[in-house]
Amino acid sequence: MSHEFDLIRYITELTQDQSSSIELGIGDDCAVWNVDQSKILLATDMLIEEVHFDLKNVSYEQVGRKALAVNLSDVAAMGGKPTAALVSLGIPVSASVQSIQDLMYGLIMLSVQYDTVVVGGDTTSHDGPLIINVAITGVVPEHPVVRSGAKEGDSVFVTGALGGSLSGHHWSFQPRLKESNYLTSHYDIHSMIDLSDGLASDIRHISQASVIGCILNEDEIPISDRVDKRLSQTERLHHALSDGEDFELLFTVCSEVGDQLKQQDEIEVHEIGVMQGDSDQVLMKNSHGELVQLPDAGWKHHFS
Repeated sequence: MSHEFDLIRYITELTQDQSSSIELGIGDDCAVWNVDQSKILLATDMLIEEVHFDLKNVSYEQVGRKALAVNLSDVAAMGGKPTAALVSLGIPVSASVQSIQDLMYGLIMLSVQYDTVVVGGDTTSHDGPLIINVAITGVVPEHPVVRSGAKEGDSVFVTGALGGSLSGHHWSFQPRLKESNYLTSHYDIHSMIDLSDGLASDIRHISQASVIGCILNEDEIPISDRVDKRLSQTERLHHALSDGEDFELLFTVCSEVGDQLKQQDEIEVHEIGVMQGDSDQVLMKNSHGELVQLPDAGWKHHFS
């Protein structure tokens, strides 16, 4: 059985020799397009009923909001500012006009909040589940923050507590654009990613792209209050590592900048580890000071 990251690697190999105006293609949170010396961010995400959501448990408005929010989070992960969005809908023939209006209301209200203009898209009806795809553009003032920029000895930070997102947080999270703007305008951020698949999965993207290993500190990983406090500490940590859809920013900086970050009080940050060693060694220092292999947990879409 294969998963989505195998497919991404295959597509990357097929497209690696395409247009030279594309500064950064497949493999990061956004692609980067050079246009008259400006850098344009491009990203897209799709939500499918019965794969990403169940309309028995969530409203159309929440689905619309999240469809844009996950794209805004990708722009934040590159240190960018969102500009415009295109929305494509595959609408079930059984859906009511009111439900689709609710869907777009949730999306557009969030777009207003983050100054992102919905400029077009496409709609079609079919005898199948609700599908919503959002493509987003953004800009970066100087250079994008990519996954491959981490350096040996970098401190690893995260912008908030992790775990328990499926209790409802993943429908209401705020994309970390404010935090991203503060970080990139005040500090030299070496690498960054948004935590969509889970810390245990997403730290590997930075490690592999940067060709550097990582050691996370178990005792420093912030566990959200959303994670059931009746669980053991080991179980709660597992949720923080693998639940996914936290949509916090995971980033690396040199140790000196890390010390500065810990002194500021503009945004929430937590130092959780260090970039160190070989890229195939993603480890965790447990509460006994022992180094153990970080479990390869987190979300992956699989197919035959």
